[in-house]
Amino acid sequence: MTTPAHDIRLVVLDMAGTTVADGGLVERAFGTAAQELGVEPGTADHDEKLSYVRATMGESKITVFRHLFGEEGRAQRANTAFETAYGELVDGGLIAPIPGARETIEELTATGRTVVLTTGFSRVTQDAVLDSLGWRDLVPLTLCPADAGGRGRPHPDMVLEAFLRTKSADSVRQIAVVGDTSYDVLSGVRAGAGLVAGVRTGAHGDDAFREAGAGHVLDSVAELPTLL
Repeated sequence: MTTPAHDIRLVVLDMAGTTVADGGLVERAFGTAAQELGVEPGTADHDEKLSYVRATMGESKITVFRHLFGEEGRAQRANTAFETAYGELVDGGLIAPIPGARETIEELTATGRTVVLTTGFSRVTQDAVLDSLGWRDLVPLTLCPADAGGRGRPHPDMVLEAFLRTKSADSVRQIAVVGDTSYDVLSGVRAGAGLVAGVRTGAHGDDAFREAGAGHVLDSVAELPTLL
């Protein structure tokens, strides 16, 4: 059952690929992390690991590295190298808002809805992105996996954490979840959100969204106010 759009009180939006365009910085930062672990570009091992990174966009990054490198110490080394490289690229001004994203957030807020921004990155990287865009005060709450007990997408934890912390909705059915990956969609579905939508500005496409359970697919987050 889909909740009537006018009943949505809490909107949980992904960052990279949904509200933030990073121009492929995830893949570039992964390249740095992979070399830190001795995985050289151009090798079959590198190509296989990069394919996995692409397929799991939206998932908590440390979870991805645990899968790729197995042993916890190696996974943590890779994650640290990734976060450092991504942060340096962000500081270099290589990110920008998805066209219409800030205006969308401001419009949703003006209608009395609460907007929360979520990410699969660490808090340090999330804050670097927010600072680069000047978005620190744009929303009342931003969440990373560590803020929700350490479990990122596709688990529902960040969505439910937003629900519990903001107290802006009476039911999970009054939550909308929007993201550019199947993991974003799955997190919304598993949280029981009343509206779950995929956007075509990032990693995954319509088939992946529908398979994950999306009720809507939008060209971009800028279409969300009209949907609501």
